[in-house]
Amino acid sequence: MSERAMKRTMKRTVKRPMTCTAFRSSIMRRFAGDRRGVSAVEFALVAPIMIGLYFGVVEVSDGVSASRKVSLTAATLANLTAQVSTITSADMSNILDASSAVIAPYDPSKLKITVTCISIDSTKKATAKWSVTRNGGAANTGTMTLPAALAVASTQLILAQVSYAYTPTVGYNITGTVNLSDKMYMSPRLTAPTYGTAACT
Repeated sequence: MSERAMKRTMKRTVKRPMTCTAFRSSIMRRFAGDRRGVSAVEFALVAPIMIGLYFGVVEVSDGVSASRKVSLTAATLANLTAQVSTITSADMSNILDASSAVIAPYDPSKLKITVTCISIDSTKKATAKWSVTRNGGAANTGTMTLPAALAVASTQLILAQVSYAYTPTVGYNITGTVNLSDKMYMSPRLTAPTYGTAACT
């Protein structure tokens, strides 16, 4: 092979060096076309939102459940008290114990309950005749304010009041302790119950 032919062959086989711009373009094309790890990236973007929604649903569900338990406790307390005509200290302790058990599985020590017998005279004036509390609930005394529909002359009512200091499991740093409360009015089944020596007439 002649020297001229060898030079032409070498010229055809020698590649020109890649410029910096071309190198960057090549890298970007390969990066844009690479689909490896797409699922991991998508998961990293979506996971925090999904985890937040999950804990939010759990928190709301637990709060609604606790609120429902408070309402059931108030209904139980009013119902048990309205069924009897005479209540001793031992009877009242049993009524409060049975009512407090309804709040399970939540902590009954955070439950404040009050049961009151209210007498309404002929002028529709409502007066608390006796009131019993547990765990620091406020006892009712003196004149009571009733809903107009319940202020029936010459009748008696049992009022059960319940409050619960609910602490969210996850969101307690945001909401703190939430006070859940409810109350229930109920007419005596037989006659207005007497508690100890205190009549409700």
